[in-house]
Amino acid sequence: MTVEEPGFAPATDVLIRKVDSHLAAVRGSLRGPELELAERLARSLRELVVSTAQASAADRGQVRAAVHYFVLRRESRGNLLSVRSLAAAQRVVNKVVVQLGRPDLLVETRRDRPSREAAVPAGDVALR
Repeated sequence: MTVEEPGFAPATDVLIRKVDSHLAAVRGSLRGPELELAERLARSLRELVVSTAQASAADRGQVRAAVHYFVLRRESRGNLLSVRSLAAAQRVVNKVVVQLGRPDLLVETRRDRPSREAAVPAGDVALR
């Protein structure tokens, strides 16, 4: 059993709740591949949150930013727009995953799966 220091649990719980709440909210409007992509993004983000709970502040900040990108809505001229594109969220999450050295958490679309190795070269860990 893993014991976490008390200072890390609340922030971790808040981020995971944000991911879970957003996923629950979009489940009503998404179907098929879009819903599957949202669920894979949520799974990856949950794992990132947990695995970086005791990491550096910079790493935790990257994960927090990816979570917020996934869950937040944009506002334009006072009107609330639709949820950000899942493809854009996928790019952000994948960038953080690679920067943190966790290629096992890459979120791929169905058509991307066969070419996973080609998409992320082994030596290309730093993204610009």
